[in-house]
Amino acid sequence: MRMWWLSAGLVMYCLAQSAAAGTLLVVGDSISAGFGLDTRQGWVALLQERLRKEGYDGEVVNASISGDTSAGGQARLPALLAAHKPTLVVLELGGNDGLRGQPPQQLQQNLASMIDLSREAGAQVLLLGMRLPPNYGVRYTTAFANVFERLAAEKQVPLVPFFLEGVGGVPALMQADGIHPARGAQARLLENAWPAIKPLL
Repeated sequence: MRMWWLSAGLVMYCLAQSAAAGTLLVVGDSISAGFGLDTRQGWVALLQERLRKEGYDGEVVNASISGDTSAGGQARLPALLAAHKPTLVVLELGGNDGLRGQPPQQLQQNLASMIDLSREAGAQVLLLGMRLPPNYGVRYTTAFANVFERLAAEKQVPLVPFFLEGVGGVPALMQADGIHPARGAQARLLENAWPAIKPLL
């Protein structure tokens, strides 16, 4: 009889663990920080809601800062990893590097370092790719976009090629500055990321 109760308890424990997603750490810039919005309206907050609806008990930690660059994210990451011990790190950085015309090679080095640091801490990594407006010139915009494709291939990490797909350049989905997604775009951003996030839970 005791063995039956022991076995039943073990089964219940395993079932409880099956929906555990651990901690998801989002390290990004204003796109993920929800610039111009109530933070409860941003795509990261919607991600937390989606996890609950899907039956996952994971916690989403939004460590995104408006205006942050890949260098800033790299500097902040070790402390974030130590504090939150995430099972998944979502990297949404690079847009500000590009808008400031910083060298794509430096962006690649910074993101590569963040991928390595995350893996060393035991976390999986998802890379959210960005693209720049055409007024930055074909040569630079192509080199910038290639950073994400190259990293995904070299580091073998899943990639959302263009996180703002279906949002960027659509006036109705952008704020007045033409740079930041509006509230109505947040659900689309989540839908862009969710197919890549779910298999990693």
